[in-house]
Amino acid sequence: MTTTTGAADKLWLHFSRLSESNSDDLVVIERGEGAYVWDDRGRRYLDGLAGLFVVNAGHGRKEIAAAAAAQAEQLAYFPLWTFAHPKAVELAERLVDLAPAGLSRVFFTTGGGEAVETAWKLARQHFLLVGQPDRVKIIARQTAYHGTTLGALSITGLEPIKEPFRPMLFAGNRHAATTNRLHCSLCAHAEACTLACADDIERLIVEEGPETVAAVYLEPVQNAGGCFVPAEGYWQRVREICDRHGVLLVSDEVICAFGRLGTWFGANRFGYQPDMLTFAKGVTSGYAPLGGVIVSDRVAEPFTEGAESFLHGITFGGHPVSCAVALANLDVMADEDLPGRVLELEGEFRGALESLLDLPTVAEVRGLGYFYGIELTADGSDFSDEQCEWLIRKFLSKRLLELGLHCRADDRGDPVIQLAPPLVAGPEEFELIASILRQALTEAWDQLGR
Repeated sequence: MTTTTGAADKLWLHFSRLSESNSDDLVVIERGEGAYVWDDRGRRYLDGLAGLFVVNAGHGRKEIAAAAAAQAEQLAYFPLWTFAHPKAVELAERLVDLAPAGLSRVFFTTGGGEAVETAWKLARQHFLLVGQPDRVKIIARQTAYHGTTLGALSITGLEPIKEPFRPMLFAGNRHAATTNRLHCSLCAHAEACTLACADDIERLIVEEGPETVAAVYLEPVQNAGGCFVPAEGYWQRVREICDRHGVLLVSDEVICAFGRLGTWFGANRFGYQPDMLTFAKGVTSGYAPLGGVIVSDRVAEPFTEGAESFLHGITFGGHPVSCAVALANLDVMADEDLPGRVLELEGEFRGALESLLDLPTVAEVRGLGYFYGIELTADGSDFSDEQCEWLIRKFLSKRLLELGLHCRADDRGDPVIQLAPPLVAGPEEFELIASILRQALTEAWDQLGR
């Protein structure tokens, strides 16, 4: 059995308050099976976040682990710097076959932040080669999370996590309105969405000067802030705007790909054509680190002739073991039709969550597929900063775990609970999620003295 004695003194947890680390109550997850994980004390948790929007095929897949072991025995490592290896070639072809038509080449990284940064660098060098050297800026959305490496952080729209590093970041990027209908100020008095949030992207492009803007980065369903789903016609309007101004459209699908929304890629679900598509997380279901960018012929064209190289590379990008894992993972997902399972069951999942709308702490349930956010409210009013701090960090994050549910309680924007279980989860798990949430939210309301 794993011992946690002194662990908090040695291990620095990500996005966690070091001052609150305590080895006595540190949760150490030891094993997983299907939609569940167990800690080193034998306690079981429903993994309502698929690790971190990652474990799409579920925990404990022996066939995926076996693929990793077999590849490590045959060829543990070789770089993709002027060389190739069979699994990278095979995986690239597989991904192109699954991706929206028109995306034809794959550049591998080790994760999502690197993929986001790679796409920016590729856009920059592409425009240099076609004689448009001023196109360097990115338009993304407010509160959107695109990663924490310096390039990806420059694109991210979460100002608090950028603030300490502001002098190190590129300052020319801009952030447009989200597709958050509940709090939209652009068409708040209209009966239906006017797509003003899409037009806000064009406003920023025009303000900056179209000749200076390289790309627009958008997630199919925006994660940070709580699963914002765009209205019908949004993506088509954005595509028109990008085409009108000669700007590339990057679909950031680090979370939304590989069945999370019920299709292989989010662009498939919404029916739009990106110029580049970034991916990671679910491509391997977390059994090994891998990410990348799938690129259109248009973007690659300046590099396909002459002596120009894309001046970028990552030592472990397209690692042989990771590529073998990805292929095995895609086999599992295809054989069991996990994307189709999500489409079939998403209504039941939504229904289980919407059963909580009678609670005074639930303002809205929003999302798609197996990717949902529940926005929290104080019976129709905003929580104070002190209440939000207590609710999210002092109470819900701990209480939900105590009740056996791993999910995310977050206040990057309005306070939300986010849920994204493994794609193998079903009605039994939906019922358990709703039951635990109801208990925790009811207890929270009682303790707030309402």
